[in-house]
Amino acid sequence: MRLLLVLRDQLDGSAALLDDVDPERDVVIMTENDRDRGRFREHKQRLAVGFAAMRHFRDGLRDRGFTVHYDTATPPEDDADPYHASDGIGVAGFLRQQIRDHGAGDVAVTEPGRASLLDELEAVCDEEGVDFSVYADRHFLCTHEDFDAWADGRKELTLEYFYREQRRAYDVLLTDDGDPVGGDWNYDDDNRESFGADGPGMIPDGPSFDRDPVTEDVLEMVRTDFASAPGDLDTFRWPVTPEQAQEALEDFIDNRLPTFGTYQDAMWTGRAFLYHSRLSVALNLKLLSPLDAVRAAEQAYENGHAPINAVEGFIRQILGWREFVRGVYWLHAPEYGHKNALDAALDLPDVYWTGETQMRCMSECVGQVKEHGYTHHIPRLMVIGLFGMMAGVDPAQMNDWHEAYYVDAWEWVSQPNMIGMALYADGGIVGTKPYTASGKYISRQSNYCSHCRFDPAESTGDDACPFSTFYWDFLNRHQETFSGNRRMNFQLANVRRKSEDELEAIADQAEEYRERLAAGDL
Repeated sequence: MRLLLVLRDQLDGSAALLDDVDPERDVVIMTENDRDRGRFREHKQRLAVGFAAMRHFRDGLRDRGFTVHYDTATPPEDDADPYHASDGIGVAGFLRQQIRDHGAGDVAVTEPGRASLLDELEAVCDEEGVDFSVYADRHFLCTHEDFDAWADGRKELTLEYFYREQRRAYDVLLTDDGDPVGGDWNYDDDNRESFGADGPGMIPDGPSFDRDPVTEDVLEMVRTDFASAPGDLDTFRWPVTPEQAQEALEDFIDNRLPTFGTYQDAMWTGRAFLYHSRLSVALNLKLLSPLDAVRAAEQAYENGHAPINAVEGFIRQILGWREFVRGVYWLHAPEYGHKNALDAALDLPDVYWTGETQMRCMSECVGQVKEHGYTHHIPRLMVIGLFGMMAGVDPAQMNDWHEAYYVDAWEWVSQPNMIGMALYADGGIVGTKPYTASGKYISRQSNYCSHCRFDPAESTGDDACPFSTFYWDFLNRHQETFSGNRRMNFQLANVRRKSEDELEAIADQAEEYRERLAAGDL
């Protein structure tokens, strides 16, 4: 007998794992009890979208004639702790039980998105004396071999150059001569607008999907059995089937893509989604083909429905960035998750769970994660992540929180984004510089500061914005580290213009703010 292990984030009906299945020999095994990825408990919506998508996938396999053994979620043993995960047997323990229960001689799996899990599964099969096969995840558009060949010999792994190769490989937004449509490869300079004083106005809000009995059962189970898990469930509206994922794609293309590019970096109070697609959840569960999303956007440009800056920006996120970070993860796994180039050691403050703070930007953005299990990339990178980097929060704790709290976060994508891009803890593998900014950046890109008791123009004193204080303190503390990075020259020159007394006052203010963070009083 052969066991085909399907993981929560591997719900691809056309996966190579499912080719040439013999119903007389093969059994698909799936478990919802895979909560062994990190130290923190998962957001309710993350649990719900994963379990609902898994159950629909299970039913679809059975309709196709597959034999499926399915293990439903059991409540955590220690339900009193809303944040820290309780121990469980996890996927590896489940696989061991299934091998013994079925008397299996072979196990196969699509390559997991977590390097340590792949090692654990292989170790179980070795110990149980069964053959173990790993299928490539053909959902992705760049193989490990192709990425490694591209990266080989390069001093820096620059997204832009990788992205251009991806465009050429898939003939996306190219003229007949192989040049980029519109004359430029990248229209990022056109995609940084903020909303005016009147705000974003009315934006089509995206689809709400019918909740069939499978989804309703999952939502009730999470409400009851995971009642103390972090986050809210009332706003749940994620796609949980390929059909719903396709509906979400079409809705985005029709209603929000045309203006997506211009305002993709903007933020606004009470508006978590704005013009963003929210397709990362469906993509990362493998409910939606990334190439289908790319082609749909490209067609929108060719039809005159959406401008080049919006279409190119969306395609770059999927064909470029998403494939790039996966390549970086596997190139450096498993060491990547332990990187801490800036020696950050501050324990994760409670504000990341509660959102309770006088900082309006953090209360707003963390509040969005609590409510939806999601924020778009600017709140993640330039508010939540930026604050963690400048305050000096331990990168492993930040990443574990991100994986637990965001519905679309899995290790292969989370670590390069959080440890690398947001925190610069990888020392420059993903980004050529730390993305650091003062509170003035947040003021330009949002209306948060107009509702805040802190002043983004002040870095010391009673009204000092913690972002601005930590910004100058961060640059000052790491002057030597960044002195050889030419992209940091302008910011470091501004630091050097400050007097020793001013820098000392900033350092004192930063230390006071760290103490208040730890005490939950900031």
